[in-house]
Amino acid sequence: MDHKTKGWRLAESSHEKQLLANLIKDLIKSGKVDTTVSRAKEASRYADRMVTLAKEGDEHARRRAFSFLNDKEAVSELFEEIGDNYEERQGGYTRVLRLPPRRGDGAEMARLTFV
Repeated sequence: MDHKTKGWRLAESSHEKQLLANLIKDLIKSGKVDTTVSRAKEASRYADRMVTLAKEGDEHARRRAFSFLNDKEAVSELFEEIGDNYEERQGGYTRVLRLPPRRGDGAEMARLTFV
């Protein structure tokens, strides 16, 4: 049993971090991402953290967001547009909407969007 673990294990640690970063970059750039339910739920946790950093707005928060995303355009869009939209909101910046199963393998699909 894996006691004291938070979240889902999607892949090996380096691959998982890159997968989540790519999902969040796509979410920031397009506003929505279609993926599996477990990936969407885990990416939602990290996307909420990135929006919280954007609300802080200082240089240290920008560097922390860049260290996770590794994309200057996504970080600037996050801090300049998305962070301003959620100034009064205390949390829950993303939502996971269920979609019909994927045709190829029947995997449970979901859409991750900003509220």
